[in-house]
Amino acid sequence: MAAHCSTSRPALGSSGSGCQEVASPPGSLSAEAAPFSPRDSSDADKQFSHCYAKIRGLRPHSELLRDQLNLLFDKLLSENYNKTFNPDISIRPEDVCTLLKHASSLVPFHQEHLVVKFCQLMHHLLNQLKVIMDELTLNVLMNYVTWSLKKCSAWTHSDVLLALSTVVYENGPQCHQHLEHLLGENGVLLEYSTPTQQDLELQRVSLNCMANICLRIPGQAPLDDQYRLVCFRAFLKTLHSPKPANAEELFYCMVLRSALKGLQYCLSGGRWKFGSGDDLGSVLAVLKQMMFQGSPGVSIEWPSVLYPAPLPPYEGPSSSKPPETPKPKSTTGRNKPSANKKWKSRGKGKKNATEETKDKDDDDDEDSTTKPEASKEQCADQTENVPKLSSQSLYPSWKQTSSDSELSDPEGGAQSKLRLYHVRVRQGALLCLLAAVKSVEKRSLYGYWSSFIPDSPIGGPPQLTLLTTILKDPSPKVRACALQVLSAMLDGSRQFLAVAEDVTSSRPSYTSFSFSLATSVRELHRSLSLALLAETSPQTLTQIIKCLAYLVSNAPYQRLKPGLLSPLWKQIRSYVRYRDVDVRVSVLTLYGALVTTQAPLSEVQLLLRQPESSSILGSYMPQDTSLSWRQREGVPSPCRTPVKLDSPLNSHTPKEDDGTTAPWLLQMCVSLITQPRESLSDSEDAGTYVFEPLPVRLQALQVLSYLVRGYFSLCQSHLFEIGQVSARCLSETDASIQLHGTKLLDELGTGIIQQYRAENNIPENQRIPIDKVVTFWSEVLSGPLNAALQNEQHPSLQTSACDTLSSILPQAFALLPDKTQLMCVTVLLGLTYSENYLVKTAAVRALGIYIIFPCLREDVMFVADTANTILAALEDRSPNVRVKAAWSLGNLTDTLTVNMESECVDFREELSDMLLLKMLQTATRASADKDRVKSNAVRALGNLLHFLRGSQLSRSVFKQPLEDAVRALVKTVQSEAIMKVRWNACYALGKAFRNPALPLESASWSHDAFSALCNVVTSCKNFKVRIKSAAALSVPAQRRCYGDAARFFCVWQALATALENSEDTNDFLEYRYSASLRHTLSQALLHLLSLSQAHDMAALAKSLAGAEGAAIRVHLVKYLRAEEGATEGAEEERHGDSFTPQERVKALEQNVVRLRALPAEMNKETVVDFLEDLLKSCDES
Repeated sequence: MAAHCSTSRPALGSSGSGCQEVASPPGSLSAEAAPFSPRDSSDADKQFSHCYAKIRGLRPHSELLRDQLNLLFDKLLSENYNKTFNPDISIRPEDVCTLLKHASSLVPFHQEHLVVKFCQLMHHLLNQLKVIMDELTLNVLMNYVTWSLKKCSAWTHSDVLLALSTVVYENGPQCHQHLEHLLGENGVLLEYSTPTQQDLELQRVSLNCMANICLRIPGQAPLDDQYRLVCFRAFLKTLHSPKPANAEELFYCMVLRSALKGLQYCLSGGRWKFGSGDDLGSVLAVLKQMMFQGSPGVSIEWPSVLYPAPLPPYEGPSSSKPPETPKPKSTTGRNKPSANKKWKSRGKGKKNATEETKDKDDDDDEDSTTKPEASKEQCADQTENVPKLSSQSLYPSWKQTSSDSELSDPEGGAQSKLRLYHVRVRQGALLCLLAAVKSVEKRSLYGYWSSFIPDSPIGGPPQLTLLTTILKDPSPKVRACALQVLSAMLDGSRQFLAVAEDVTSSRPSYTSFSFSLATSVRELHRSLSLALLAETSPQTLTQIIKCLAYLVSNAPYQRLKPGLLSPLWKQIRSYVRYRDVDVRVSVLTLYGALVTTQAPLSEVQLLLRQPESSSILGSYMPQDTSLSWRQREGVPSPCRTPVKLDSPLNSHTPKEDDGTTAPWLLQMCVSLITQPRESLSDSEDAGTYVFEPLPVRLQALQVLSYLVRGYFSLCQSHLFEIGQVSARCLSETDASIQLHGTKLLDELGTGIIQQYRAENNIPENQRIPIDKVVTFWSEVLSGPLNAALQNEQHPSLQTSACDTLSSILPQAFALLPDKTQLMCVTVLLGLTYSENYLVKTAAVRALGIYIIFPCLREDVMFVADTANTILAALEDRSPNVRVKAAWSLGNLTDTLTVNMESECVDFREELSDMLLLKMLQTATRASADKDRVKSNAVRALGNLLHFLRGSQLSRSVFKQPLEDAVRALVKTVQSEAIMKVRWNACYALGKAFRNPALPLESASWSHDAFSALCNVVTSCKNFKVRIKSAAALSVPAQRRCYGDAARFFCVWQALATALENSEDTNDFLEYRYSASLRHTLSQALLHLLSLSQAHDMAALAKSLAGAEGAAIRVHLVKYLRAEEGATEGAEEERHGDSFTPQERVKALEQNVVRLRALPAEMNKETVVDFLEDLLKSCDES
């Protein structure tokens, strides 16, 4: 019976399933039967057209139908339609569909040899021509193959299933009407795929069918969870089942490969949906076992389930399997302890240049470069649970023989093919593990780290982990897959690894979890450094360096002993000039990770400052991958000749370099960006300049930006040189280079701004002098940045250029020439009318920054122009534009209040009332927009209500907009919006209450405003919102603002209730704000008492006389004594708050005197006695 190569189109045909080449039965022709010499594509087209016309002309029940079909099918099967060989083939997919549909009506089920040949034809045409079937063709062919499985003999089912796997490829969800027959309780695929199936070829093809059913292409609806789970269980059961006693290893590997492929497709469909933790542990256990399929020297009992930490390891020595004889498969050698034996290194074998192609190149997987590793540095924690490996454990046994002539040619070929299939199984297991890592929630996966990443101190026998594969597997593709899995596990693990710590010098008597994690990080560094040293495959080398970048980006080096980064930093320098572009780019990516992780890091600062013993650029030696790592020393190569390039860092302002040398990483990046490559060997290219490839230059620019961002103090003395690099990039024609040049300028500007921020406390003598900053920006703004701002063909470049303009230091901007300032403002105002929303967003944001510049905020014309521009942007249909416009409007209104508080009378009088009215109305409308717009819109409303003068509020045109604005704030406070929005709304009401011109005592909206704040202060789950609402309630400076006695007491009651419940929360994150909440509430209550009048005494006395008063008294005493500080949220809204205990007590004494002077009232004494009791308690302290 025939066994065929792939069971589907290219994704499955080329690398998805194995190929068993055995003789075909009489009368059948395998889809890939004989080696084929490609003919001219026109011959294949003509042959297909001839057969197509003949078959279309045939009708059922013809006397010669069988013979004619046999002949036509043979002709079609004899042609090679693979477009790799015949790229000019022009056969239309609809013609293939029509032919197959018509042929299915001509082949009766009782003529089984013809059925087999038709199924082979289905696979042949659909697979090689990559035909995407229409729905009708899919249904016709699915009906045919499913009926064939029901009516034809069992010997035909292998070919029928081959056709079925091709038909369902990427069409699983569309075949739902047939899935019950295939995957139901007694489904044919489940029957044939069971591990008890004697025919491994049937089992393999059935598993391939199930895998193709599970395969999902992007944008396609997923397979129903019911059938997906059925397939998942079948794949998992197959992988857990032992090899049948009479089965050949090669056929068994093909079955495993199909099951792994199917499991990978199941896991690639999205998030994990396959049951509890035991299911995940079962999957991980079998994948770990398959990771070492065919690895010599591994003879252990694998666990059926892995359990998350802190359960003990589950690998243990096998008690049932005796040591095997030294066949080519493996050796155990248990009498030789592997812990005292060094691993052998892979020798250099043959290697094709097209290593990454499909099956025809898979022999390259037997890369014969095994990596060296000293077993004394192997890590293990519990020796009794570690597998017993042979003395040459995991070293390929086919390389342990002294002579290749010990095997005959047939034996050598068979063993080579078996090794190839073992490699494919291991590769499939790792790809499946990669899919599992991506589909499972990170938090659930962390418990299994110790099963795949060593977490034990160095010194014991080696564990079997991903690092074992990375260091020992002979196949570069398998090693690359293992590195991809490790990278996926490290990606996003910063929060998990943040627990790691080993900075303490003394070791405790037990191994803590934090120390185990730290050990894992160190072992990862050690093993990946060894892998980097030994690897010669450029593709795998790229993966190693990328994996190191993920590790560096997520490891908490501030909590680890120094010394991990220094060896790595120096080791990867030799790869900067590596001949493979991808390797060079990945090296720069790693350097970028090194200068961004927890920057500034002291160890990295030292590395950047280290003087060079030789020329910086002369130390970069590209490695020759044709030499192993052992052979590189002492071998002359023209590529290793030191190259010295004139650095542009010495060309500007010599005073800046006095006693200062640029960090070597900065020099290296500048060289890669601006200097031509090493001299060309071809004489015809003499005199031409060839720069580094574009990906290298872009990544070097990225690293330079990261260096400026994280270590600006080391780069600031070379400000002008870096600026020249940016200018040179902006002068080039490539838009991506220009884009990264503007981003570098943005980082420079941001670094300067950070230096001048007061909260950073940087001494003036350590900052860049302001005159140099002005000179720098003058040169930048007179250079090619203008062209980038006007480059409408590249909106992303314009966007980045706008960001660069917004990063100018405000103090420097004020000292720029007037024409330069005018140019910046004019360009930004003009770009807000761009049709591209990204450009418009960046321009509006930049204006929102410029509006707070001291030199611009008092310019009424600029404020008016900016306001009109922002208001127009708030009406834009792009939500991103509206978000930035709302933020800029908030900044603009902040500027209005700053000008008001600076008593800039001329500014308030010159600003148009109609413009203010338009701003108020637009902000009110924006407060009903999305939350990201709303949060800044309400901030703007609060500022505007605070800024408006009484003469403006008295105008009838402002009456309704004023009411609408306040009611918008009230609605936002009471809404279910995100807490930041509600916080801003409470803040806005507090700002509004500060305006004495607002008619709080008489306005119809006043009651709603106070009620909303009272409701929030007692019921909101978020304590920061409660703090802000309490602060707003304490803002009004006059008693009349609170209205009548009833409203005044409602405010009092709400504050008192909130104070009593200030510790009632189920959220620990909120509990940390409870002290600040009590501080603000206490201040608010004392503020109300300081404003209370005689008609308020009755209600206050009733509240203070009972148990409520006693509870209030406890908190007020703590406030007066300053026993609880305001750490969060009680900032400037604390109107009239005294910050020292003495000032608070003094204010309370003045209030007692004021109350005694009030007209006689029977309840007044109760309130006075309460306050005097507070004073007495403070005096006792």
